[in-house]
Amino acid sequence: MLFRVGARARRGYARSMSPAALRTALLDWYDANGRSLAWRARPGSPAPDPYRVWLSEVMLQQTTTPHATPYFEAFTARWPTVSDLAAAADSDVMAAWAGLGYYARARNLLACARAVANAHAGVFPDTEAGLLALPGVGAYTAAAVAAIAFDRPANVVDGNVERVMARLFAVGTPLPAAKPELKRLAATLVADDRPGDWPQALMDLGATVCRPGRPLCEACPLTAWCAAFASGDPGRWPLKTKKADRPHRTGVAWVLRDAQGRVGLVRRPDKGLLGGMLGLPTSEWAAEAAGTVPSVAADWREAGAIDHVFTHFSLTLTVRVADGGGDFIWTDPEEALTSLPTVFRKALERGLA
Repeated sequence: MLFRVGARARRGYARSMSPAALRTALLDWYDANGRSLAWRARPGSPAPDPYRVWLSEVMLQQTTTPHATPYFEAFTARWPTVSDLAAAADSDVMAAWAGLGYYARARNLLACARAVANAHAGVFPDTEAGLLALPGVGAYTAAAVAAIAFDRPANVVDGNVERVMARLFAVGTPLPAAKPELKRLAATLVADDRPGDWPQALMDLGATVCRPGRPLCEACPLTAWCAAFASGDPGRWPLKTKKADRPHRTGVAWVLRDAQGRVGLVRRPDKGLLGGMLGLPTSEWAAEAAGTVPSVAADWREAGAIDHVFTHFSLTLTVRVADGGGDFIWTDPEEALTSLPTVFRKALERGLA
């Protein structure tokens, strides 16, 4: 039966019981219910490999666990140590990353791996400050690696943890403005006891029980502390500011085949969206349709269009196909389909069809 309490009661509800008892309840739940993940060392097993922890945390930024897992397994099979990754060719790593999105992460991944290999003899620093000094490592990743890989008390706050804190304390400020407050509240629960397991327990609770939409409060070990549960409407939190409409852009992608059936690709500039990645030659992606000049003179034919959604805009690409030659990176279509970013893979599939 749902019940409601007043605002003052809600504010005090999550503080009415001992934080130590809350931590014990969640860690006990984690021992029994924690997820089995490819990069995770379970309680009682050998210490986590910092390389695997760092790699997983980079991959999981803006990416779901099911989507990231096969990439993690492929990376660690091909490059089992940070020194192996540091020695890899940029193009090989960028191709292996294709499909994970946010490609600046792949460039930062290589820069960090090479710094660890060259400046730290292949050994990751074991403190937040030392990790933050590495290229491409931000506050969240430094805290996560320090806690999970080195058992350092650290305040690790991802989207799952934000949601747990927002409900636990019934935070009245909507996201994203609430982020500093949620991080501060999460810090009040960090302690020296099992510092590596604590953030993983919070993340697992958010991912499997304190879910977006309808939380599974009947399976939650923290309802005795949860102000959102006490309100009778826990799914209301976290409050969110309405997002602005995503702008739409259009462009043209050219699929050029040579006499051997290979596809002509180009290397995108290092700076900007999909920087440094192989892709199909395209026009600029503009808010309004404009005249486009083909990348090479040929008998171009329309092959339909594809739609793709990036974080900050949606895109419709008209696909045009032709046979010809030119100064391109000529690649077997099957190889291109496995190594191109998703937007170009979609366009190539349409062109080949």
